[in-house]
Amino acid sequence: MAIVTYDATGKPQIKRVEAFCEVRKGQIPNINETFRGILDALDNAVKTACPDVKQGALSNCHGDWYEWMIACVAWNFRLTNNKKPLALLLPNVSRFDVASLYVSELHDHISDLRKKVSDTAGVQLITSNPDFVVINPEDLHLGDSLNTPITEFTESTIAKLQESYKDFQGKCLFNNIIAYLSVKASFRPDRRLQIPHEGSLMKATYIHLQTREWIINPRGLKYYAAASKVGKADRDALKTVATHSITNVQSLPQAAVDEVFEINTLEQAHTAFAEILVD
Repeated sequence: MAIVTYDATGKPQIKRVEAFCEVRKGQIPNINETFRGILDALDNAVKTACPDVKQGALSNCHGDWYEWMIACVAWNFRLTNNKKPLALLLPNVSRFDVASLYVSELHDHISDLRKKVSDTAGVQLITSNPDFVVINPEDLHLGDSLNTPITEFTESTIAKLQESYKDFQGKCLFNNIIAYLSVKASFRPDRRLQIPHEGSLMKATYIHLQTREWIINPRGLKYYAAASKVGKADRDALKTVATHSITNVQSLPQAAVDEVFEINTLEQAHTAFAEILVD
């Protein structure tokens, strides 16, 4: 199977799914591996197959590869540990509006908010999509495919991990979406800014829905972050207040990011999802 192709200018292009499945031989992460080690092995294999591939091109693949591993672990952890919530991958904002997961009434509230912000102040309510949404499917029907473990990486199982969010599009009530998770193969200074900004806006939108629906004592929305390596500087940078929570003296300030996890091993991933997938 070809894992690298060439564009019209002769520049090598990594076939991300094919490379991942071929190099891994379909194997999902096991207890003896680190996620960083897996990424390094993928880099080496692709470079061996095509020495013309630059490190920058490989680095651009790391995000997807890391997300697929995290998504697979989360998927199987839920089933093995009889957890209700699902952590599902989301596409980027150019392909999907995360607000579309909500039922039409709630989606309309968010669309109305965006319109009023634009009409009255001439500014846009802009955010990127979190990498994962955490859904408690209470009162929602789950298809059999969502309750089947993933035992190997193939093109079809990766497509399943990437597209299962569609099963909930237009179906989520206020209490169904309970958290978001942002995962990065590595933290860079710009990502330290993106993540709390994203968390703050997601929580502000949640409060807006709570207000519009007159929901008393809601469960609340959590926002988490994870990377293969997390240092003190990363944790300090992500200890940012959710902006909306300091505008009302009747409530305590909230964190934009509730917890930051280092996920470089299967054990660390299980520890993280034991906290994230709470009924």
